[in-house]
Amino acid sequence: MPSPSDRRYSASHEWFKVEGDLVTIGITQFAADELTDITYVAMKPAGTKVAVGSSVGEVESVKTTSDVYSVVGGEIVEANAAVAKDPALVNSDPFGAGWLVRLRSSDVAPIAGLMDASIYDQKHPTG
Repeated sequence: MPSPSDRRYSASHEWFKVEGDLVTIGITQFAADELTDITYVAMKPAGTKVAVGSSVGEVESVKTTSDVYSVVGGEIVEANAAVAKDPALVNSDPFGAGWLVRLRSSDVAPIAGLMDASIYDQKHPTG
């Protein structure tokens, strides 16, 4: 299944969907597949200021714990409570119900420099 074309993708397998000054962040299907069974998700709470390149939280699986990074700075306005209660949502629907955080950013321009879906999928095909 191809990655959605309405977002951009980082080399560290996060996706960024921009809607005005709001940025929704999650991990890709490729990342979810590599992590296998995700057992715990801990995102920073609403109100947390995030610097460019810093972690917005972590995803833990039976294999490893991985930080989730933002390519833009801003303030977290929402952490997905559903994935905190049911981390398997990240495995089953990483581009939908399995999103991780939303942040408000005054500079979303760095996202435009990330990979689009076709380039990301060429580098990281999912089966």
